[in-house]
Amino acid sequence: MESAATDAELDSLVQDAIVWASQHGLVVGLGGTAPPAALIHAPLSLLPVAFPASRFQQAKAAMTTFNTLIDRVAADEGYLFDTLELAGQQDDFTGRLLQLLQDSKPARAAAAAAAGAKEVVLGVHRSDYMLDAPSGGFLQVELNTIASSFACLSSITSQLHHYTLQRLAAASSSSDAAAAALQLLSASRLPSNAAMQGICRALAAAVVAAGGPGAVMVMVVQPGERNAYDQQWLQHTLWTEHGIVTRRLTLAQIPDCLQLQPDAAGAGSRLVFADSGTPVGLVYFRAGYTPNDYPTDKEWQARALIEASTAAKCPTVAYQLAGSKKVQQDLAAPGVVERFMGQQQGADLRQLFAGLWSLDNITEPTTAAVIQDAIQNPDRFVLKPQREGGGNNLYGPELSAALQQGLAAGGDSLAAFILMQRIVPPPQRSVFVRGGAWGEDESLSELGIYGTFLRVGDEVVINEEVGHLVRTKTSSSNEGGVAAGFAVLDSPLLSEPGEGLLPPQL
Repeated sequence: MESAATDAELDSLVQDAIVWASQHGLVVGLGGTAPPAALIHAPLSLLPVAFPASRFQQAKAAMTTFNTLIDRVAADEGYLFDTLELAGQQDDFTGRLLQLLQDSKPARAAAAAAAGAKEVVLGVHRSDYMLDAPSGGFLQVELNTIASSFACLSSITSQLHHYTLQRLAAASSSSDAAAAALQLLSASRLPSNAAMQGICRALAAAVVAAGGPGAVMVMVVQPGERNAYDQQWLQHTLWTEHGIVTRRLTLAQIPDCLQLQPDAAGAGSRLVFADSGTPVGLVYFRAGYTPNDYPTDKEWQARALIEASTAAKCPTVAYQLAGSKKVQQDLAAPGVVERFMGQQQGADLRQLFAGLWSLDNITEPTTAAVIQDAIQNPDRFVLKPQREGGGNNLYGPELSAALQQGLAAGGDSLAAFILMQRIVPPPQRSVFVRGGAWGEDESLSELGIYGTFLRVGDEVVINEEVGHLVRTKTSSSNEGGVAAGFAVLDSPLLSEPGEGLLPPQL
């Protein structure tokens, strides 16, 4: 959102926002050589960013259908193996996940049969979108099924922006700026964001369903995590609102801390703490999405131990693979999403799909043509590997060079990638606040919608859209991750056509 306030007014408002953020837990770890508890305000936008209200509602409404889609895709393991086979041959990480899915089949089947209990499946998903300037609608960037972060800090950012608009209205020397700020202070324009509470409801329900009374949640984390405060808001809320304890472990710690314990039927499938016998109802992954999280076989042993247990997993290996870039591309192919969701729901989701192309068969005429188009016009495409976490995609000259090198080597290596239409949203203006300093710049924003899905056996217990995330970056930046250092936390300001809040393209 562009402000009519003076620099002096903005500077004062920035200082107020930094204090508010620090007082209300909108913080990240300081990192570097700082003490472990050192923190700083999260990278943030001073004011919310405008989105078309109708498109925002469309993205929210689609989330429960995407939740169901992921569950159905993950349940079809034959589809996962067929779709990801070539990618797994060229990408070691994808191949290892596929191997784990295959190797864990006997243990999963034995655990389910011996326990006599219904499988508890939990998904915490986030579907990310950018506005497409030509159409004015959202197109999906990706669908995250593992470690969907920033739900808690995003919820607090929405509260911060209500505060900063109030302060702008009260303190502005410009009557125009004050009037504009007051006009925007309504619930319909600044939508509430209860992502933290919604995700915790699903986490708590999964712990109880799979672990019973006294069970705990294990949160799998990365060593030295700077975004621990976003995670610990979940821990705090789980305890204060649901009475559930969270234990934080890295993948490397899990084989030493957890073990399988025979259940009443005599099968070694119940996941418990080795020292106390405390049952684990849910293993919630905020790590495990990148090869860097598996430096040794011990981390893979941890993943296998978890998969073999009757504890709920968020996600299972199958859910993680269902959220891969290759599966996203394949679902957009003619008839595929309809196979899982039927014609009507498939058509609804397809409205949100960007252009996506497989690179499995470079001699196929359509694939060969789109590769040549991307080499000659790289600014119209994004080359995506099977990676999560930000900073992995290729753009511009790097994209063109990677495609040419892949073709020169015979083309097999390109199966590890997908090619995607580059979504170019209309630029806006934002005030970026990082490390106590601020600057105004042209910006692009990405909207994420959170969803939760809990299935116990064949019964869907929870299928909800629970909140949102906005990440804003400078228009010159390709990547958009906050944790990766590319973007700031933001929130949506909903606008109707003709109000002048949105760029002319919208």
